[in-house]
Amino acid sequence: SNGEQPLNFLIYGRTGWIGGLIGKLCQAQGIEFVYGSGRLENRASLEADIAEIKPSHVFNAAGVTGRPNVDWCESHKVETIRTNVVGTLTLADVCRDKGLVLINYATGCIFEFDEKHPLGSGIGFKRKTLPILSDLSTPRLRQWNYENVCTLRVRMPISSDLSNPRNFITKITRYDKVVDIPNSMTILDELLPISIEMAKRNLTGIYNFTNPGVVSHNEILEMYREYIDPNFTWKNFTLEEQAKVICGSEEQQ
Repeated sequence: SNGEQPLNFLIYGRTGWIGGLIGKLCQAQGIEFVYGSGRLENRASLEADIAEIKPSHVFNAAGVTGRPNVDWCESHKVETIRTNVVGTLTLADVCRDKGLVLINYATGCIFEFDEKHPLGSGIGFKRKTLPILSDLSTPRLRQWNYENVCTLRVRMPISSDLSNPRNFITKITRYDKVVDIPNSMTILDELLPISIEMAKRNLTGIYNFTNPGVVSHNEILEMYREYIDPNFTWKNFTLEEQAKVICGSEEQQ
């Protein structure tokens, strides 16, 4: 990298899906990397990580998604905000102090979906139920002058590993009923390597980190039936049910 310091990535989110995949990509590309041991909301622990590791770039893939679903975030608002908002801000601030670019995987990490909250339906994700998460999540970093942050907004992440329960394809095959609306998707196998390339180029700003075009849930399930399980069946919401749930999702736009 043009006589600058060699690449050495500090990654937060070792146990997360994206965090784990970034480590694998670094291994494959021969990039030095270390998983941070500090807690995002503990500034001194982040400063200690950076002093010890002397990274060239920092990656944050450590959002709390809530298990088994976003209801956990609802009943544990403080813990959720502490990691997703306070923690991310603290990390951004420490990185700015040290002149480091922070690659931040955002928004897709905030919500998990299940049958009670069909994806795209808006049920349970109204602004009044999650005011802090929707209004204070990472896009604000830019308004707060964190010009050192590259925010990648992941949406409906898909990977080739269908055994992962967080894979959007695997998730929707387990729903009771599926809302059939087209959406942008993030295909991790294709986009995560691009995020590493963005780090190398020190790109900052906010990016909708999705593949071009849209795909509907039924199209995905048809492909699942064609390539994976010829006996697979699914149910869609009726048009009336769908009208009710989509109506809910538009309030939050």
